[in-house]
Amino acid sequence: MSIRIVPDESQPSAAIEIPLEKPLPDYDLHDLEQPTPRNVDAILVTQGFRDLVDDARGVLTDLLSGTGLEVYQLTGAICPSDDETYRPGLWIVIRDTRAAQSRDPLRKRVCASPRARKNSSSACNWRSHLTFVGGLRKL
Repeated sequence: MSIRIVPDESQPSAAIEIPLEKPLPDYDLHDLEQPTPRNVDAILVTQGFRDLVDDARGVLTDLLSGTGLEVYQLTGAICPSDDETYRPGLWIVIRDTRAAQSRDPLRKRVCASPRARKNSSSACNWRSHLTFVGGLRKL
């Protein structure tokens, strides 16, 4: 799975893009690989995709409860792939509610999490350590 994480330069937040890589029949999401972004738009407005976004929000809210982190934005995304096709995905912005206008507190708190310490060498790698979205990794 190709998760893209973009830390905000001057805000205590990070954006996470998670493309859907396999069909999700429970949400009526079957043909994910599309030739154009316009075709993906048609998927993003389906009831099944809206249900997926609602369920993802619930999972993330539970995972982040009591951490000082919040789901600031959660919406559908059009994710380009390497083979010139497009897939629907989730665009998630996580914000540290207790931090000043700097991304360092969020980065330090995420890197200090038990999972990050377990997987970390000396530096914090956003791609591998923002795995508190682990509940969504099966998508």
